[in-house]
Amino acid sequence: MSNNAESWNQPNVVSFFDNQRTTTSDVYPSEWFFLKDQLQEGMSILDIGCAKGFMLFDLLQVMPELNVFGIDISEYAINNAKEEVKEYCRVANAIDLPFEDKSVDIILSITTLHNLDEDEIKIAISEIERVKIRGSFITVDAYRDDYEKDLMESWNLTAKTVMHVDKWKEFFHDNGYTGDYYWFIP
Repeated sequence: MSNNAESWNQPNVVSFFDNQRTTTSDVYPSEWFFLKDQLQEGMSILDIGCAKGFMLFDLLQVMPELNVFGIDISEYAINNAKEEVKEYCRVANAIDLPFEDKSVDIILSITTLHNLDEDEIKIAISEIERVKIRGSFITVDAYRDDYEKDLMESWNLTAKTVMHVDKWKEFFHDNGYTGDYYWFIP
């Protein structure tokens, strides 16, 4: 596993995930924009970087017949996952997804892949493409100008790869990513 896993045990990071995203209303609008038209009962969903499983919990509140899975590199997050979804979460890394080829309908990775270096992101993209059946949605840290870049650099806790949105688009294209994406911009 990437040694970035240790970053997720920093007190400020643990505090954020212990105290944020505890209700469906805390889910990012971009997540619901993508998901609302993609989901159907009985589908399988993988959340890469699921933390404590809040997104999985929220998804099951909306569609109880979904088959949800979550992975995260943080043992702390998985050990402290919401009880309602804990059985669906496990410690794993985006660069080695523990799933068969074409075995998951929809794969999500919300503000996670940018915590890898570029070579690892290439592998993670390849893994997403290998495992997904229907679609995928990635959100990564990005910027559109120098002002946003400065904000991102002053705010960022764990991201190893932050690019201009145009560079991300090129990166996704060059590495065979066929899913949807969006940006987290400060």
